[in-house]
Amino acid sequence: MPAEIIDNEDVYKGFITLLRTTLRLGDGKRVSREIIVHGRASAVLPYDPERRTVMLVKLLRAPVLFAEGAQDMIEAPAGMVDGGSPAETAKREAMEEAGLRLTTLEHVGSVWSSPGISTERIDLYLAPYSQGDRIGAGGGLASEDENITVVEMPISEFWASAERLEISDMKTLTLALALRCKHPGLFQGLPGGT
Repeated sequence: MPAEIIDNEDVYKGFITLLRTTLRLGDGKRVSREIIVHGRASAVLPYDPERRTVMLVKLLRAPVLFAEGAQDMIEAPAGMVDGGSPAETAKREAMEEAGLRLTTLEHVGSVWSSPGISTERIDLYLAPYSQGDRIGAGGGLASEDENITVVEMPISEFWASAERLEISDMKTLTLALALRCKHPGLFQGLPGGT
């Protein structure tokens, strides 16, 4: 028989919801699991094909500070889909966080961020931009206390940082690999480039 959910109990409701879920496994055994209900998100890696740069953001992540004491993470702009489509969310977050107007998005895929504990699914996008598309300051919304720094870096530096895992955010690493696979010409002349 297929596994099924028998019961859900709300343990906490806030920015996330924490559920205690009772499952009946395929063999009939009952087990309890905790699930973080966190919805859908979008992330976008903006890249300038002419100047061969990427636009990223640097910000504090409380769980990473708690786990390792790290003050900042470098990531692709991202946010929760809270109205509109995942593509519209990616464009909105690029503007809010990086001050970047994006018009063309290339959907890479939709992935589970941490399927062992969370319901969050992230739609991943690549998006070309030019210097003229930087029309705002970025930095995130004051109402969200994001305190974001915009980081534009050469693709060569971005790729080297990803290879050394100095960039350790999973969605950003996935987008780095997607950029390299889908647009290998951007990596010509780099170590290991085509």
